[in-house]
Amino acid sequence: MLDKSYFHPIRLYEAVYRLIHPAEQRQQRLCFAPERRYNRTRGDTMSKIAWIGTGVMGKSMVSHLLNQGDEVTVYNRTAAKAEALKEKGAQVAYTVADAVKDADLIFTIVGFPKDVEEVYAEIFKAAKPGALAVDMTTSSPSLAVKLHQQGKEHQIRVLDAPVSGGDSGAAAGTLSIMVGGEEADFNACLPYFNKMGKSVLWMGPAGCGQHTKMANQIAIAGTVSAVAEAIVYAKANGLDPEKLLGAISKGAAGSWQMSNNGVKMLQEDYNPGFFIKHFIKDMRLAKEAATAQNVELPVLEIVLSIYEQMQDAGEGDLGTQAIIKHYEK
Repeated sequence: MLDKSYFHPIRLYEAVYRLIHPAEQRQQRLCFAPERRYNRTRGDTMSKIAWIGTGVMGKSMVSHLLNQGDEVTVYNRTAAKAEALKEKGAQVAYTVADAVKDADLIFTIVGFPKDVEEVYAEIFKAAKPGALAVDMTTSSPSLAVKLHQQGKEHQIRVLDAPVSGGDSGAAAGTLSIMVGGEEADFNACLPYFNKMGKSVLWMGPAGCGQHTKMANQIAIAGTVSAVAEAIVYAKANGLDPEKLLGAISKGAAGSWQMSNNGVKMLQEDYNPGFFIKHFIKDMRLAKEAATAQNVELPVLEIVLSIYEQMQDAGEGDLGTQAIIKHYEK
């Protein structure tokens, strides 16, 4: 059972505040934890890195390590996606075991909790004792705690470190990274986190990174649907939707969702920076974790229902901004 005293609401507020205020993210260059600040250059270096998962997010994230000279072996179930990174200097492995067997540091970013569990079963068999494994998938908080405990049994250190910022943040190296696990392991990995993100926070013990990401996704669910509703309302009342966004995005209604996905909604650009099918997975995880604590999330449940209807209609591979299609039927 997670000790709730570690999951401090002020720290959560700061994490989510940075996620939705890009300007503040750019200005704040320190990582915060209870009663302490961490300089962004602290940490040990680990010479051999394995990276599991080179999809939309993973390929950009690992590219930052490769571009800065790190020695990385990559693996992806679809081998061609890993092989595309050869030109950046990556070594390609064709099994998880081959990727991780000599690694000091292992990053994973895959699709669903079941994928995480399968990958870590292989990691625990093949990785050398003392290796540090970092799961950056948005996954189940309870699974993060389970993997942390299993890692101890295999002498593998495990962090949960989900990210926010989408494909654009991954490409720009400006992700927000929220980390759960041992503080010393966070410090050891910090130089590598800094290559991928601008806001890097240690949130507490195992599972706290995932709980922070759940809170982030809860906030996004309400925000992205509200942006779509505002645009539909404006059109119905004869307003120019582009002028609308210009008028309200700089005030109290402004958000990353409005400035980015709001624009895509107007352009009818539904290409996935973040897949609907993956957002459904995240919202279901958040609902499950909330239910376990007897917390009601009515807005999340409505938005989840909308996206589930879209997925049932074959739209699960669209980006989350496509929610406006639901309102414009």
